[in-house]
Amino acid sequence: MTAPASSPASPYDPLDIAVELIRCPSVTPNDGGALGVLEKWLTPLGFKCERMRFSAEGTPDVDNLYARLGSGHPHFCFAGHTDVVPVGQTDAWSVDPFAADIKDGRLYGRGAADMKSAVASFVAAAERISREGFQGSISLLITGDEEGPGINGTRKMLEALAARNETIDHCIVGEPTCVEKLGDMIKVGRRGSINGWLTVHGTQGHVAYPHLADNPVPRLLEMLRRLDAHVLDEGTDHFQPSNLEVTTVDVGNTATNVIPGSAQATLNIRFNDLHTGASLDKWMRGLLDAVTAEMGGSYSFKTSISGEAFITQPGPFSALIAEAAQDVTGIVPELSTTGGTSDARFIRAYAPVVEFGLPNATMHKADENTGVSEIRQLADIYETVLRGYFAGRAS
Repeated sequence: MTAPASSPASPYDPLDIAVELIRCPSVTPNDGGALGVLEKWLTPLGFKCERMRFSAEGTPDVDNLYARLGSGHPHFCFAGHTDVVPVGQTDAWSVDPFAADIKDGRLYGRGAADMKSAVASFVAAAERISREGFQGSISLLITGDEEGPGINGTRKMLEALAARNETIDHCIVGEPTCVEKLGDMIKVGRRGSINGWLTVHGTQGHVAYPHLADNPVPRLLEMLRRLDAHVLDEGTDHFQPSNLEVTTVDVGNTATNVIPGSAQATLNIRFNDLHTGASLDKWMRGLLDAVTAEMGGSYSFKTSISGEAFITQPGPFSALIAEAAQDVTGIVPELSTTGGTSDARFIRAYAPVVEFGLPNATMHKADENTGVSEIRQLADIYETVLRGYFAGRAS
C-alpha cells in the first residue's frame, strides 16, 4: 500500500499518499514527518519544495511547505494543512488513530477527512497534469498551523511570497466542504468572526450591607440581555443572518454571602458581509457605554477579530469547480458560505479563493474516516479543474 521510499511509481494513487500522511502524528504544532512525505512525492515531479518556518512570541514554531512547479502565469495554488486536532479519548476509537486502517471501503485515521486525503488527492491530480505539461504554474501552500493559533502558518507564508513579488492568480482550499456526499457543496465565502471578553467592575462586600458594596452582576446581565436581543441583520443573498452568542458567564464566587467584585462574560459574533470586525466592535462598545451611563459603574472590554467576512463572487472560477464536481459525481454543488473560519480568510486578500473537499461529517471526531472511492474521485475532480484552468476557463 505504501509508496516506495524513493521515486514513487506513476501514476500516483491518492490513497497511497493519504495513508502515508495519516501515519504521521502531526498534531498541531508538530509536523510528525508529514511535510517530508509530501516532498518525497512532489520532488520527482519537478516541484521546488521550500520549507518555511515561522515563530512568534508566545506561540509554537511552525514548519510549513511551499512547493511550486513552473514559474509563469496563470498560477494555480492549492492551499491546505497537514496538522490535525488531538485524538481525544483513545478508547473512543475503534482503530489506532494513526494507523490508517482501511475497513469496508473507508480509510480511518486522524486527518482522513480534515484534510490529509484532500492534500493527497491534489498531489495525485498535479502528477497527472505535470506528466503531460502545461503553461503556467501549480503550487501547494501547506501549513502546519491551521488547527492551531493560525499565526505562524498561511498568513505568514502569503506575506513572505508577497514580499518577493510572487503572486497567486487563483486558489482552491481543500477543506472538507461537502455535507452528505462528495460534490454537494462548494464554499465561495465565509462569515467573519469576532470574540469579545467583557469584565464589569464592582466592589466586593457583605450581602447584608449592600450599600457598602457595588454588585456588578445586574449590570453584566443587562449588557448581555441587550447584546443578545439585538438583531444584527436578516442575512444577504449569499450569507445567513449574523448571530451573537454568549459563550461563558463567570463570577467566580464560591460564597453565598459575598457580593462579587467583578463579573465576566465572553461572546462571539459570526457575521456576514454587512459588517466588519471594526463596526461590530464599535457597536458593542456603544451599547456597553449606554448601559454604564444608565446604571453606573465601569467595565473593561477587549476584542479579537479571527477573520473578516468575504465572498468570492460566483463566476468562471467557481463555475469551473462546480462543473468539474458535477462531471465526476453527477451532483450539482450548492455554492455556500456556511460553517466556521478557515485559512481562506487570509488567502482572499491575495487571490480569488474557493474551498472544496471531502464530506465533513466525521471531521474532528473519533473514528474520523472517508471513503476510498471519494478520495480517488476528489483527485479526478481536481485533475478536471486543473485541465480546465490551464485551458483558460477560469477567466
